[in-house]
Amino acid sequence: MSASHPSPALSRLLDLTADAVQAVRGGRSLTDWLARCPVESRPGVQALSFHALRWLGSATELRGLLAPKAPPPNVDALLVTALALLWPGEPPPYAEHTLVDQAVTAARQRTPAAAAFVNAVLRRFLRERDALVAAVKHRPLGAYNHPLWWIERVRRDWPAQWQGLLEAANRRPPLTLRVNARRGTGQSYVQGLAALGRAATLIEAPGLGGPGQARASHTVIVDPPCPVQQLPGFADGVVSVQDAAAQRAAPLLLDGAALAPKARVLDACAAPGGKTAHLLELADLDVLALDSDPVRLARVQDNLNRLQLRAELKAGDARSPQGWWDGRPFDAILLDAPCTASGIVRRHPDVRWLRRGDDVDALARVQAEILEALWPLLKPGGRLLYATCSIFQTEGRHQIDAFLQRQGPAAASLEPQSPGHILPLPDNGAPGMGGRSAMLQDGFYYALIRKT
Repeated sequence: MSASHPSPALSRLLDLTADAVQAVRGGRSLTDWLARCPVESRPGVQALSFHALRWLGSATELRGLLAPKAPPPNVDALLVTALALLWPGEPPPYAEHTLVDQAVTAARQRTPAAAAFVNAVLRRFLRERDALVAAVKHRPLGAYNHPLWWIERVRRDWPAQWQGLLEAANRRPPLTLRVNARRGTGQSYVQGLAALGRAATLIEAPGLGGPGQARASHTVIVDPPCPVQQLPGFADGVVSVQDAAAQRAAPLLLDGAALAPKARVLDACAAPGGKTAHLLELADLDVLALDSDPVRLARVQDNLNRLQLRAELKAGDARSPQGWWDGRPFDAILLDAPCTASGIVRRHPDVRWLRRGDDVDALARVQAEILEALWPLLKPGGRLLYATCSIFQTEGRHQIDAFLQRQGPAAASLEPQSPGHILPLPDNGAPGMGGRSAMLQDGFYYALIRKT
């Protein structure tokens, strides 16, 4: 009989969540921190950390109003965690009196002298909540829960949509699946889930195959979400977790390309391998998956093993092909360029607090260097799909406009089916992606470029 771990007390989860928030404030990735969190506490801490980081701006402003003199960092982290969990932005995960009681218990264990202070601050917030919330919402950080530089960049890039984009980044993301096209369709998988009593919705994918050539959708939303281990066929490679916007990459590169079987395709910056696998699910290709990080490259292999797919994997810098390229040109290239990840902050709420304003221009320089390095590796007539999970135009439209200008129309042209910026809004403007389905996707940018 296997031993089972008792559920950790809420006070313990709050203590660990405060550690996670303090780590993010110190510049550490939440993903890295959670990997070292005790296994029995990890699911609860992840859920509470995501909630706390979504509303960290409001909680930080609240703490400033309630306690203008900042307490020690470890106490402050617990306090803002509790305030974020009490903030009325989304239903609290626990009853208010339970949260306050357990936060005080955590403070007593964390820094005994601070317990009375934490109790007083939290109870004052509950007594004066309406007035305090109204005051916080008049401050940009408190109203939009993003750093001020981020708010200003989104406002400049999207003057008509900026508020909607910032609000969308704080919505809980759906559990979006990609059904392996070699194993079934989205419709058949939804029917199978229904037979098991689990609700799911098929998201159509119009326009991917061109007029009269619509591709069967393999995109499924599971609501309410559940652990992937509970999904039928997940362990056997029937489905993978991948956002709807990310699922557009492989069809965009392949549809209309007329690639021969075993065509050579480069997936640059491939980790963790979702797009690599999608390419192989849709076509018989000779794929080279390249990534600069050998550790992350191992995750690509793990994904391929689960899906029973094969690709060549190499560790190397996409900016320096001489270190990994064998001299044979590619029929197609997918460049999932490193970026700020500003389009996926609802899935990674720590990103907004980790990034700095000058990161955008620094990453844009890297993107330009990779584009210039990979372009000569593409056959004439081949296509390169440039992708970023970003809503910043510096990493999207501006980047590609500059690249096309440098190459000139005689060498490179933008394909008409290029979606451009895909935004998680009903009026995002991307072809075939409007209405409710658009709000279920992350923010992305895609440009499909043909070498002439």
